[in-house]
Amino acid sequence: MSTHTASQRYLSTRGGSYDFSFEEVVLKGLASDGGLFIPEEIPTLPDDWASKWQNLSFEDLAYEIFSRYISASEIPAADLKDIIRRSYSTFRAEDRTPTVTLDKEKNIHLLELFHGPTFAFKDVALQFLGNLFEYFLVRRNQNKSGRDREHLTVVGATSGDTGSAAIYGLRGKKDVSVFIMHPEGKVSPVQEAQMTTVLDANVHNLAVDGTFDDCQDFVKALFADPEINKTHRLAAVNSINWARILAQITYYFHAYFNLIKSESFLPASAVRFVVPTGNFGDILAGYFAKRMGLPAEKLVIATNENDILHRFWESGRYEKHKVHGKQAEGGLVEDGVKAHEDGVKETLSPAMDILVSSNFERLLWFLAYDVYSTSSDAIQQRRSQAGDHVRQWLNDLKSNGGFAVDSQILQKAQSDFASYRVSDEETIETIKYVFNAAPSKSYVLDPHSAIGIAAALRSAEVAKPPSTHHISLATAHPAKFANAVELALPEQKEYFQEKVLPVEFKGLEDKPRRVSHAKKSEGWQGVRKIVIAEVEAELQAAEQGQ
Repeated sequence: MSTHTASQRYLSTRGGSYDFSFEEVVLKGLASDGGLFIPEEIPTLPDDWASKWQNLSFEDLAYEIFSRYISASEIPAADLKDIIRRSYSTFRAEDRTPTVTLDKEKNIHLLELFHGPTFAFKDVALQFLGNLFEYFLVRRNQNKSGRDREHLTVVGATSGDTGSAAIYGLRGKKDVSVFIMHPEGKVSPVQEAQMTTVLDANVHNLAVDGTFDDCQDFVKALFADPEINKTHRLAAVNSINWARILAQITYYFHAYFNLIKSESFLPASAVRFVVPTGNFGDILAGYFAKRMGLPAEKLVIATNENDILHRFWESGRYEKHKVHGKQAEGGLVEDGVKAHEDGVKETLSPAMDILVSSNFERLLWFLAYDVYSTSSDAIQQRRSQAGDHVRQWLNDLKSNGGFAVDSQILQKAQSDFASYRVSDEETIETIKYVFNAAPSKSYVLDPHSAIGIAAALRSAEVAKPPSTHHISLATAHPAKFANAVELALPEQKEYFQEKVLPVEFKGLEDKPRRVSHAKKSEGWQGVRKIVIAEVEAELQAAEQGQ
């Protein structure tokens, strides 16, 4: 029997767009009112899900979950299964996202999400998204030739891992151009090499002399620009794209099943997932899993020193900058919220060096929906009220640099989430601790995964074993952030080279590269110019090659 949902539709978090299909949502990326897409209904799990799903392969589990969000009329079951199979056949681990126990005494486990082609968790979503783009385009371009063919211009911003994962998901795909902006000099050398050494004609790297937030602002400006939207079909690969969140739901269920089948798990044990997060996408997938019915007691947010999320959970205030009296860190206070010039602190975990978490908006919609309306209200009214609240909060963020929510919203947020802030010092200490600790002897964490483990250790002091298990997400392979690992384990250079460094990384930084430069001073219009010129060159080359 097919589990495909009859007609799942999508709406925008800001209330301006309703009734979109999955295909429209994937290809649009961002709603025209500036909001993010969410499903109109979160599917609930079948009564026998726990017994029926627990022995499924990763791929079969993904199908059970995806088919509840994607109508069979849009992607027939056989096609969806094929897309899933091809997406995960590129992973090195047979179990795709295996779980390892780091500390039996404290019940701390690590969900390894770095077994895909670019050694980062984003492969789980971006291999799938690349294949989805291709599937929709092949279908739309049947019997079309030349300029009549639909062409997708994929635009993304990266603080390191999204870029390479998107590039590896889209390289060489027909009718797709991919443009990835990264903050120049602010991604790790391996990440930069992974992106810029891909020489496929449809791949374009843009180094921006600014921060990740600047790159993200450029992406949003392009999506909002009527001029380029008239001539180009823009598509998003950042976690603003709903398909990214959907793909990540699978590994929460997969890790849960791996845990409950292990001997250390007691039937009455609670499970907490700990997620190192900057953009709030990865942990949001856990929130959807929880709303579907996965019994996660809490989702634990682990931030680095760029801690806008942690500060929100402490205070109910979502502000770009911390303020201390009249003087903010490194700069003058302006409108009560200005801090040092760009507000982002560079840390040992650069993928989380983000000022504003794009995906937080999706959670805000659900909080407003749950808190400000009652089940007796008409569903359409509840949805539009939630959209109004989100729009107001986001306007305040834009004009005042922040907003505050009332105590009901904060309490609702705290009922599902806990949060911890982890400093660079603690990151280094955690890498050392895990490497030298008896249970996990010689296990090397990357700095982002170390932030997760540091938070898990602190959470385990509150929610103690044996009644609670912590599954912390390992978001990247340590070789992607060798500098931080060397700082923590300076005497282990040889061990790292021999035992940890993947063969794929050896000599990577010496390969030829292709990269363009975009100036922050020229703004998003400068990026638009590059995008239009490069796509035109590609289309001309394709015509000549026909």
